[in-house]
Parts: sequence; C-alpha cells; structure tokens
Amino acid sequence: MAIPVFLILFPLLCAPVMYLITNNRLRAYVTYGAAAVIMAATIALTVFWVRNGAVPVQLYKETALADHIILIAEILLMVLVTALCFRHKKYWISLLSIVPTLMIARQELTGTKPMTLCHIYIDHLAVLMCLIIGIVGSLIVIYAAGYMYGYHRHRKDIRDNRRYFFMLLFIFLGAMFGFVLSESLLWIDFFWEVTSVCSFLLIGYTKEPEAINNSFRALWMNLLGGVALAAGIIYFETSVNCVSLHKLIEYAQLGVLPAVIAVALVAFAALTKAAQLPFSTWLMGAMVAPTPSSALLHSATMVKAGIYILFRLAPAMGNTATGNVVVFIGGFTFFAASIMAISQSDGKKVLAFSTISNLGLMTACAGVGAHETVWAGIFLMMFHSVSKSLLFQDVGATENATGSRDIEDMHGLLYRLPMLGFYMFIGIAAMFLAPFGMLISKWSALKAAVDRSNILLVLFITYGSATTSFYWTKWMGKIISRSHETGERMDETVTGKSEKLSLTLHAGMMIALCVLMPWLSTHFVDPLLVEMFGKFANVLPGTILVMMVLIMCLVFAIPVPAYLYAKKQQTNYKLNYMSGINTGNNNAFVDSFGEEKKLWLSNYYFDRLIRPDKMMAYCQLITAAVLIVMLSFILGGVLA
Repeated sequence: MAIPVFLILFPLLCAPVMYLITNNRLRAYVTYGAAAVIMAATIALTVFWVRNGAVPVQLYKETALADHIILIAEILLMVLVTALCFRHKKYWISLLSIVPTLMIARQELTGTKPMTLCHIYIDHLAVLMCLIIGIVGSLIVIYAAGYMYGYHRHRKDIRDNRRYFFMLLFIFLGAMFGFVLSESLLWIDFFWEVTSVCSFLLIGYTKEPEAINNSFRALWMNLLGGVALAAGIIYFETSVNCVSLHKLIEYAQLGVLPAVIAVALVAFAALTKAAQLPFSTWLMGAMVAPTPSSALLHSATMVKAGIYILFRLAPAMGNTATGNVVVFIGGFTFFAASIMAISQSDGKKVLAFSTISNLGLMTACAGVGAHETVWAGIFLMMFHSVSKSLLFQDVGATENATGSRDIEDMHGLLYRLPMLGFYMFIGIAAMFLAPFGMLISKWSALKAAVDRSNILLVLFITYGSATTSFYWTKWMGKIISRSHETGERMDETVTGKSEKLSLTLHAGMMIALCVLMPWLSTHFVDPLLVEMFGKFANVLPGTILVMMVLIMCLVFAIPVPAYLYAKKQQTNYKLNYMSGINTGNNNAFVDSFGEEKKLWLSNYYFDRLIRPDKMMAYCQLITAAVLIVMLSFILGGVLA
C-alpha cells in the first residue's frame, strides 16, 4: 500500500515548491490544492484500512535504501542545528543535537542489523493520529493562507517571508505523518528531530529578540528529550538487537530490564514534547509566533506527538515506577496550569495554559496504563485537537479584526462579530460545558481514577477541573455580554475566505464529534483498546452516552432562540438599574454628582494572588526533582 508513503513524502515534496513560488496569490492556490490532496489521501488511507478489516497492517520490512537516506538526512539536520546555534552563540544547545545524532549514526554504521517487525505500522491509533494531522493540520494550513495576508498587512515591521513559513508548515506535516506511521524506533527518532527543528524555526519566524529566545528554549527542551529518546533506543537495541516499537512494549510488559529502562527514557522524552512540567515554558514561548504556528503546535501536531508516544507505551506503564511518575507529572501539570490560566487575560496565553493543562490530563491517563483511562485520554485528544485548533484560529481572526486578543476587548463579541463570536462560543463550550465531549472524558478519567483508588489523581482531576471551569466561564461570559458595548457590528470582511472555511469546518467537526461520540466509542475506541490491552470495559454505557448527546442538543434550545430574539429586539431591551439615573441605554448612568459615568464590566484575574512566573518556577522545581529521582533509578538499573 503506497498511501502511507505518499502521506509522508507529498508534504515534504510540497515544501520546496512553496519556497520557490514567490507570488503570494499563486502560493495560496497551490496551498489549497495541496491541503485538499493531503485530506483526500488521509481519508483514502482510512477507507482502505477499514475495508481490509480495520486490523493492524505491517508494511516495508526491508528498507535499506530508506534507512541510509534517513541517516544522511539526520546528519544534515544536525549540521543545520549546529550552524544556527553557533550563529546565535548558543553553543551548548548544539551538543544536544550532535550527541544523539552521532550515537545513532555510530550504532547504525557499526552495529549488527537490528530486528524489526516492519517500518510502517497502521492500526487504530495510527489512523486516528493521521486523521488529526491530515484533517485538522491541513485546515490550519488553509487558514494560514488567509491569516498571513492580514498578519503582514498589520505587522509592517515583520519581514514578509511567507514562502519560508509555508515551507516549514508542509515539512512539519510530512514529519508528523512519518512519526505516527513509523514502527522502527530509528525512524521515529529521525522524525522526532524534524518536528523539533521545525517548531524551533516556526516560533522564531518574526526574528524578534523575544521570538529568537523562545525558539531556542523550545529547541533545547525538545532536543533534551531527543537525547533521552536516542539513549533509550540504543540501549534497547544493543541489549536485544531490536528497534521495533511494539517489541519494546511487549518486552517491557514481560519485565525485561533493558525494555523497562528504555520505556522510562522514551516516556521522559514524550514529557518534553508534550510540554509537561518542568518543560512547559517552551509551549508558552510559542505564543510569539503567528497564530497558525500556535494552532499547529498546540492542537494537531507537535504536542500530540508526545501524547501519542505515551498512549503507545501505556500498556507497559501500568503499575510501574515509570507509570507512577508519569501520572504524577501529568496530574500535577493539569492542576497547576489550570490555576495559572486564571490570571491571564491574553486569549492566546489562556489557550496555551489550557493546552498544557489538558495535555497533563492526557499524560496522566496514559501513565495509569489502564484501558479505562486510555479510553478517556483518547477522547480527550480527539476533542482537544479540534476545539483548541478552532479557538486558536478564532482568536487570531479576532485579533486581525479588532486589533486585540485581550479577553476584556472581546466584550459582546457575539453581537459585534457574530460569526467569530459564535464559533468561539462553540469552541469554549466544547472545552468545559456539560455534556460536551471534553467534560465527559474528564468525568470518565475521574471515575477510572476512583475505581483504581488513585487518590492523588482524583484530587488533581477534581480541583483542576474546577479551576478550568472558572477561566472558561469568565471568557464565555465576556463574548455573550452586551452591557458596555453598543452592539454595533464590526467589519467581518477582514476575515478571509480561507479563514472562514477553516473555522466553519472546525465548528462542524466539533459538533459532529459530540453527536457521534457513542458511535465512535463503540466502533473505534473500543477496538483500539482491544488492540492495546486485549480487552476493554464500557467506561460509560452506550445509553448514557446517547442521553448526554440528547442533553447537548437541548443545551442550545434556550440560548439560541434567546440570542435571535435579543438581536431582533436590541433597540427595546429593558434598562438596568445602575445606582444612578440611567442615560437611556445600558452603557452609562448619571451619578449623585451629576456626572455621566460609563458602565464597564470586567473579569477579576487574581493577578496579585496568582503570579504565573513565580508559580511556574516552584512547579518546575517540584517536577524536576521527581524526574531526577526517576532518572537516577534508571541509571542505577543500567549500571546494575
């Protein structure tokens, strides 16, 4: 089957084409066509796999030529990273690329040929990741074509280098397809490095000092994970002469020490890629990049690579020291990041902290290593990928339309920019309202944690969910309020057609995911769990899921008619009492001194109580200490 190879190579071949096209309009059309081809190929892969029984497919056992090409490409990547590090005088960071690359190269050139089942492996989890990358990722690329036009129109101080930007986007997509479809650990290591370098270049796109500093922080944190990944691969290969991901998991389940140690090292690497504490700051720094980069890094690709690997390792982490550490790191990250999000009024920063928080819960679900928690984690990943991509794109479009991404400036957005306000409402509702998918998944994770008597995880989920509801409620309240805004509509034509198309499709997918959740559970997630664990149990009975879907439909029974009525009657709404003489509308009043005062409603952000910088530093110290203890045990096992 050639489709998996096509999905990997086609975006990589599109990348130089994007760079060579100098006409922005022509590049946009080529981008639309290429994104459509990627989506079509992803759907074709899914259809082909389903028609062949939806069973695991192993492809390409012998790939000597491809192995040599990948090794050469990995060395060239090392040279690029080293050159950029020396150019910016970040010499020590280059060692994090040089050391693992030379380790892998030496092992491949001097060691015996390792055993592998195949080089490409297609199963339920791989297909799910391909759908996320191929559909959500391609829609982000389509959105970028319109967004970057408005971005450079407003940011005259930034060099217009869109062809470079789109080249990186397509390299990123190709590398992600390679990452999730690869069975060979050596291939996984290569594509891991490509995604790390691409994210580094995307974050530093503007070339501003802050962007450069943040990009190098992302680079060294991800490369540190790459060192752990390479060390785990080499240790496992030299011990059992195998580089198969599934064999690694199988041996670790049997308690084979080299496999157990390798799983711990790979899990450590996944924590860096998934932006878990103490490595969360690289994802916060990614906010300086244009919105398509943020959406791509936070929703569909970069961070999901770490979660994907943790889900792969889940059967080997249950009731182990590695699993317990992963559960603590994930649960603690979920709780701490949700608290830090409360103090933020910048929309993109709230989304960034929310991403880190939700990734923490997915990480904890994987660390428990039980089919119940993985069920919840898989649905969390599905809903988070779509809803967070929708919200990042919506915030970017809102910023282009209003000149601000501050939540306080989104007051009455549902009336001023109805399309953007409505899509933002859908995205926020999907993140925290009952009975939308994210909340069902969190509740399922909580139930599984209670059933397994994991008290610490129960506390993290309970209090983390409470704080999550707090900051989402503040944001939703802003966009549906009208008190200090006239309600006059703003110009929505600044949102380009490609942006509107992507936003509309994202909103449609979000609603479809909620409605189809019972069907997806029965026909996709349950078989996925059987592949991973050999069994599954109904975390939530199908009747309850159907009932929740019906409730979800009724959620809109009152707000939607009320909103339509309010728009129709917006000149006849009742006047509010504001401790003074009303001036004839709900925007101002006359106080006791006869002075007219404008009415403002503002959220409280607890910014004096919650200091994200200080809190982040303390959280990093706690989690770093836990990881150091884990790594010391790993080193002790190797020396023993």
